This record gives sequence, C-alpha cells and structure tokens, in this order.
Amino acid sequence: MSYPKKLTEMNREELSAFRDEMQAVYDGYKAQGLALNMSRGNPCREQLELSVGMLDVFDDHDFMSESGIDVRNYGMLDGIPEAKKLFSDMIGVGEDEVIIFGNSSLNAMFWAVQTAYNKGILGSTPWSRLDKVRFLCPVPGYDRHFKVTEFFGIEMINIPMTPDGPDMDMIESLVAEDDSIKGIWCVPQYSNPDGISYSDDTVRRFASLRPAAKDFRIFWDNAYCIHHLTDSPKLILNILDEAKKVGNENIVYIFGSTSKITFPGAGVAVMGGSHENVEELKKHLGISIISYDKMNQLRHVKFFGSFENMCDHMKKHMAIIEPKFRLVCESLSREIAPLGIGEWTEPEGGYFVSFNALSGCAKHIVQLCAEAGVTLTGAGATFPYGKDPEDRNIRLAPTYPPIGDLKKAMELFIVSVKLASAQKLLAEG
Repeated sequence: MSYPKKLTEMNREELSAFRDEMQAVYDGYKAQGLALNMSRGNPCREQLELSVGMLDVFDDHDFMSESGIDVRNYGMLDGIPEAKKLFSDMIGVGEDEVIIFGNSSLNAMFWAVQTAYNKGILGSTPWSRLDKVRFLCPVPGYDRHFKVTEFFGIEMINIPMTPDGPDMDMIESLVAEDDSIKGIWCVPQYSNPDGISYSDDTVRRFASLRPAAKDFRIFWDNAYCIHHLTDSPKLILNILDEAKKVGNENIVYIFGSTSKITFPGAGVAVMGGSHENVEELKKHLGISIISYDKMNQLRHVKFFGSFENMCDHMKKHMAIIEPKFRLVCESLSREIAPLGIGEWTEPEGGYFVSFNALSGCAKHIVQLCAEAGVTLTGAGATFPYGKDPEDRNIRLAPTYPPIGDLKKAMELFIVSVKLASAQKLLAEG
C-alpha cells in the first residue's frame, strides 16, 4: 500500500479512514488463525543442520585430549587445552585467560555475579553485605541480563545507547562518583537488540574506566562476535588488549559461546579475563564442579579444527539468515517509512532488528500481533524491570521462522503498527 502523506500530516477524516481500512485488513489476518513465533532469537532448523556432522566425530573412538587425558573421565576444570586454544581465539584472550564452561554463557554470567555477591572480587567485600549494589544497563538491551541483576536485588540504571555504543560521558561520570556501582552489561558486537558495534573510542574509554568501586566489572557479552550478515563486517577492538595498555586488565569479564554457532542446547560457553581474575574464579568454580563436558569440548575441536574454520562455518549461517533480515528491513522501508510511524535498525550482524514505534504504541502493537497469532518479544523486555519509559521499543527476531512464515508475520506486524499508530493519533486529537 502507498499513501501520499505521513500519518502525522493527515487530517482527522483521513486518519479515521486510514484506521478503518487497517482495521479491516487486520481482521482479515485475525480470521486466518495464524500461529507464528518471532519472540526469541533461535536458530532455524536449517542452521541447526549445519552442525549435525559434529555428532559423528567420535566414530574413530579417539577420546584423548592432546594433554593425555581421556575426555570421558574427570579432570581439567577449566577446559582441555585444544578447546582453550579454539575459544580463546574466538573471544580474543590468551589460552591462560579463559575458562571453558558448559553450554550456556548466561549461566556463566549468572555464576560470575553470584560469586561476587557471595565471595566478593579479589578480596573485596561480598556484594551481599553491602547496603546498595547498582548496575549500569545500556538500553535497549538484553532482557536476560536484566533478569540476572534483578534476581539478586541489584538496582539497575538505564544508560542510553548511541550509534557508537552506550553513552560514555554518562558512564564515566557515574562510576567515578558512586562506589555502589559494581558493573555494567555490554553486548559490544551487534548489540542486542540494536545491532550496534561499539566504536574504537568507546572500547578504549571502557578499557580506561577508573571507577570508585575497585570491584567494578564490565560484563562484556561478546555473544555475536562472529555472527556477521555481510562479507565486510565492522570488527570491534579487543577490550582486554586495550585495558592491558593502560594497566587496567582486571576491569573486564568477557563471555561468549557457540550457542548460535552449533547447537544452542549443546554448545560450549567460555569466559575470559585477566590472569588474576581467571585464577581467582577457578578457585571458586572448583568448589561446585570437577569439570564441564569435555567430550563436547573435544567434539567442537574435532569438528572445527581451527578458529578460521569456525568463521567459514558462520558464512553458511549468514547465507541462511541474511535474506530474512533483508525481508524485514525492506518490508519496513516500503510500508512504514513513508508513513513516518517508526524507526528501526538495519544491522550488519547479530540476531535482531530493533523497532521503535510512536511513543505509547509498543505494548498495543505486540498485543494486536498476539491476538492475531504472531508472538513477539514482550514490549518493555529490552529495558530493566520490563519498563520502557516511552513504550516504543519492540525487538524483532527474524531467524527462526521459515521465510514464508516470516513474510506473513511481517505483513501482520506492519498492519498492527499502522492500526495502533492511527488509533494513537486519533486518541490524541
């Protein structure tokens, strides 16, 4: 559909006619009984099939690590050497600066917060004994990060995102004056959900932070470090290298995983940091576990062989999902841009498209979609406590649905945006 005016330029009669037209189209979709899901950033079946060959790597019955340990047995708390080599290359740390976890980087992040809460960091007072603990949260951001800090009763402070990353002026000011601020959540490469890659200046400023709290840590969730949607991706600076240059290497914990590289339910998660950070964390980790799944670690090593091969593998992922992202962005450009009722990112990597509706419309749009059979991530989920102050942001996850279903879901989403926007403008008079 094409319209000669933006919605905000229509008079009341035109706007009413537009609303009625969209209501009729919406009712048509609702009558179809759709059942489509765009709520989470799950890989699709075709992506999962890319790694099925991994299940055959032990056909040679060779279960020995290069260290001489049988991976079916106990031992090697922080991971087998060849896995540490592969995954330290992935997240940009040294082989002695990494711990190999189980299948979930979220679990590793939860554990790192829990350890600081119960035991402190490098001799600091455990966070549980402090009157107040606060975290900085770039918004919009990753809902599961916010759930972790909320679980521990940690107060969260919104930090606006810019095209270069979080507002560093605000961050530097806050951490310098308030020693109750103990950390910040970051998704530096293709941020969730905006798809922003932090600029070199932003990374350097993070690495050079001098917080009032000596136990302040940057939780650097590099979940999408090799999840590109273009052959010429923008790469971010290595934060640990930058922190070492200014004698500040303890300030950052780095996380990653193969959850969207191989199998989300059976991947490998990693955590990296300074040698001092890692050695302390290993002492705490050894209380709760003897070792993680070393068979899975070796399975990944046998399948990939090298980090370069892993990057080649990701090009196969890109071939599957890039058309889906293109469909979403082209649909929005064609149908929403001329009406002036939304803004969105066009990411070069990652798993999401971040859509901003007119203020006060996001919850209504998500509700309209749900009532017509398309499930989206809840409005407000990309903000701490689920509260988007402007009720604008909606996270779109294009990867999971087959492209035909995605096309249908986007058609309904666009109609819902148009209908909710017209209703909003008419209500404002």
